[in-house]
Amino acid sequence: MGLQSKQLFFQAASEQDTRTLGAALANAQCQGAVIYLYGSLGAGKTTYVRGFLRELGFTGKVKSPTYTIVESYEMENFAAYHFDFYRVNHPQELQQLGLEDYFHDTAICLIEWPEKGKPLLPAPDVACYFDILESIRHIRLEACSNRGEDILARL
Repeated sequence: MGLQSKQLFFQAASEQDTRTLGAALANAQCQGAVIYLYGSLGAGKTTYVRGFLRELGFTGKVKSPTYTIVESYEMENFAAYHFDFYRVNHPQELQQLGLEDYFHDTAICLIEWPEKGKPLLPAPDVACYFDILESIRHIRLEACSNRGEDILARL
């Protein structure tokens, strides 16, 4: 059976709503997943990641990796990596990071501005699209792989 297009749509009226939606995705057992986050500046991508990481049990400060490009979060049995490629001008700039070391079966990779890292990035399992219309965040999750379909089915 081939991959069928599966999408879920949500609305978030506040930062707390956005964090709650991120937490819901974390509860969908995303270990080993690659998650792309698309949206303009201020659309809620990092807030969503904060909710995601808090739900996984991370209690430290969750900061935007805009300047560091990647922030690592070590959990008991896995790691989560939050990438932000906003300041990347060319994908070749990422070769120095050793990107291949981040993508493995016990990692969760959340990537803001993934379009700036292609073609060096693995394909996503889930793509999250953030739009703001009249102060409401509209978040669309799209399954991009069989693993992504399984994740969205658990939401």
